[in-house]
Amino acid sequence: MARDIKLGWDIEALNKAYRQGYLSGVMGMGRERCPYRGEVVIAAWEAGWEDGAQDFAEGKGGDNSTFADIA
Repeated sequence: MARDIKLGWDIEALNKAYRQGYLSGVMGMGRERCPYRGEVVIAAWEAGWEDGAQDFAEGKGGDNSTFADIA
């Protein structure tokens, strides 16, 4: 598993942060609810949140096909 010891993140952590951000956005939660620390992981969570918030705004919140694509 590739892990950057200095930064404390790996691909799995970034994917998890993105998925959690996406789910938060789809559920209509605020961006300030990000539970992460560290610029890279926060950026992954925010990218997911933005995608989820956009889907939520477009009424796609109940569509599991989008989540299946990123999972």
